[in-house]
Amino acid sequence: MEYEVETAIVILNWNGRNFLEKFLPKLIECTSGPDTEIIVADNHSSDDSMEFMRRTYPNIRLIINSENWGFAKGYNVALRQIKARFFVLLNSDIEVSPGWVEPIIAKMKGNPMVAAAQPKLLSYTQKGQFEYAGAAGGFIDYLGYPFCRGRVFEQVETDQGQYDSDCEVFWATGAALFVRADLYLEHGGLDDDFFAHMEEIDFCWRMKNLGYKIMCYPESVVYHIGGGTLPKNSPRKTYLNFRNNMALLYKNLPDRTLKSVMRKRKWLDLLAALMFLTKGQRKDAKAVFQARRDFKSWKASLEQKRKQIPHPAHLSGLYRKSLVLSHYLHGVKQFSQLDSRYLEK
Repeated sequence: MEYEVETAIVILNWNGRNFLEKFLPKLIECTSGPDTEIIVADNHSSDDSMEFMRRTYPNIRLIINSENWGFAKGYNVALRQIKARFFVLLNSDIEVSPGWVEPIIAKMKGNPMVAAAQPKLLSYTQKGQFEYAGAAGGFIDYLGYPFCRGRVFEQVETDQGQYDSDCEVFWATGAALFVRADLYLEHGGLDDDFFAHMEEIDFCWRMKNLGYKIMCYPESVVYHIGGGTLPKNSPRKTYLNFRNNMALLYKNLPDRTLKSVMRKRKWLDLLAALMFLTKGQRKDAKAVFQARRDFKSWKASLEQKRKQIPHPAHLSGLYRKSLVLSHYLHGVKQFSQLDSRYLEK
């Protein structure tokens, strides 16, 4: 693949003028060199963010999407227009630190089997804590519940250097995702149909099914606000998380475990909806049921995608026990408290 620049850092913007104004100066300061380019792709914003970019940063390349296609398709459309060796998908609400690009690119160049990687994500507002969206690398249990080094469900740890080692993980966060451009484009990038949420887990799982590695390189550090597009308590976010979680399980699980996992998740999703109801969150409970209905109507399309993916029986980073039971019944609140015997290497 011919490329015009080695590393393209691409921010997908949607009505994010405030974030661009706040975080672009530090990004430009900490990102230098003729082999690295910063690009802003706009997902049909209705604010004045593109006018701001043209006026304030006339030398930064802009890609204008004709619609708001969400995170997945929005990035896919933009990245197909960029010729680079590596893509960095960077959220607009991230503050980078000096030297955040070079270590990851160097390590990915040194190991061609690494398809994607992430830096260590800390909270922008509480810089001594990990950030929910990716912390120090993502994992997943056998029922599809994602967690991180540094975050189990809502329990976020303080960063004390406990996860400063390079680590093969199951998924790398889409908030700051380094990925080989040729693999991304060859294998369809993020799944357009996901729109937003968990599309990076699906992509990383597909890469692992193909034999590639996903890494976290904590030498690189960024700070993430999080929830810049949809707040955590949004029923829309609840809907997308439940629907897309079902989809990534259906696409990527091996045949021998698919039916049993989907059956168990049906009951766990019902339990989640009932918990929302007991808390008075009726819209979130409704979102869970709507997500399951829409997943069922989506299965024919997912079946075609499933047929294109190998499904190995063992994948590193998969936790063979239930995270729900470990957390709520056995009090596991930190990654280090998980039973390592069940975390596949």
